[in-house]
Amino acid sequence: MADGFRRQQRAFIGSFTAAGGLGVLTVAVDPGSGALTVLSAVDGVPDPSYLALSPARDMLYAVSETAVGAVAAYRVTGDKPELTGTLVTVGGSGPTHLSVFDGHVLTANYGSGSVTAVPVRTDGRLAGAASSVLQHTGSGPHTPRQHGPHAHQVQPDPSGRWAVSVDLGTDSVRVCALDGGKLTLHREFALRPGSGPRHLAFHPRGEHAYVLNELAPTVTVCRWDAAEGALRPVGETPVLSGVRGGDAYPSGIVVSPDGRFVWTATRGQDVVSVLTPDTVGEGLRLVATVPCGGTWPRALALDPSGRFLYAANERSGDVTWFVVDPDTGVPRRGGSVDAPAASCVVFG
Repeated sequence: MADGFRRQQRAFIGSFTAAGGLGVLTVAVDPGSGALTVLSAVDGVPDPSYLALSPARDMLYAVSETAVGAVAAYRVTGDKPELTGTLVTVGGSGPTHLSVFDGHVLTANYGSGSVTAVPVRTDGRLAGAASSVLQHTGSGPHTPRQHGPHAHQVQPDPSGRWAVSVDLGTDSVRVCALDGGKLTLHREFALRPGSGPRHLAFHPRGEHAYVLNELAPTVTVCRWDAAEGALRPVGETPVLSGVRGGDAYPSGIVVSPDGRFVWTATRGQDVVSVLTPDTVGEGLRLVATVPCGGTWPRALALDPSGRFLYAANERSGDVTWFVVDPDTGVPRRGGSVDAPAASCVVFG
């Protein structure tokens, strides 16, 4: 690897190949402006809509968001991602999210309403078969979106002890343990019926979690007790002014590294919202909304410094970058890069 390439900050963009996406894009990140420049595109995995890096950041994992859901692993130590091995089926349909937890890749399978654990070898490759599939059960009052479970996200909690999954179909968050490759349910926590929780982000202090609700454009603030593996809702805040449910479709949520700001994306309104927590972290206040720079922002991402915010605009086929005002948290549009059917951004 050339020295110049080694020093170059990179990010990876997932996409929906069924909608014209190019697979996994590798982009260079300008550290001064946050601007993105496409370096390469790697096809071969259908609909790699969500991506996650290994702890060593030498492997990139991708879901294949298809009816026969699967996960893939790429080595990213070279100029572009290199697919390693074959796709591993996850025993569930429509995986929408994945994360790395305790030597496994976990997937949230929206279509089947389940969470899957796939073991990872010491070299970062997938072991070849899922070790556990935990099926969710239940439903919600919103038809037809909540006729059954729809796991939308799964991630480790800040302590690294628990796997936390968010289920849009059952209006709940599940806390799970992973022991010997087997997922077991620790506890399930109910949110407001019909809210449709989609994604969760933890406050950097690890004592609170913010759950973005898709069916009601709100964020539910929860206390998080890592010792007990317990989540307790304490409040709910709108992410839009004067909009109630309907066609809002909130999608992504991120929290600044210092915990001073929370940003959400809403697809039906094509906006990014800025919220500020109180000093304790239990109250949120909506302070601004700005255009997302495209159409249908499916996900948000922050660069590691927290200075730049990125919106993956699925239907306009681009990723917009914003410069974050350090005092107000309000993002100012910097530019965009073409990325057909973009669905997420992760930083390498």
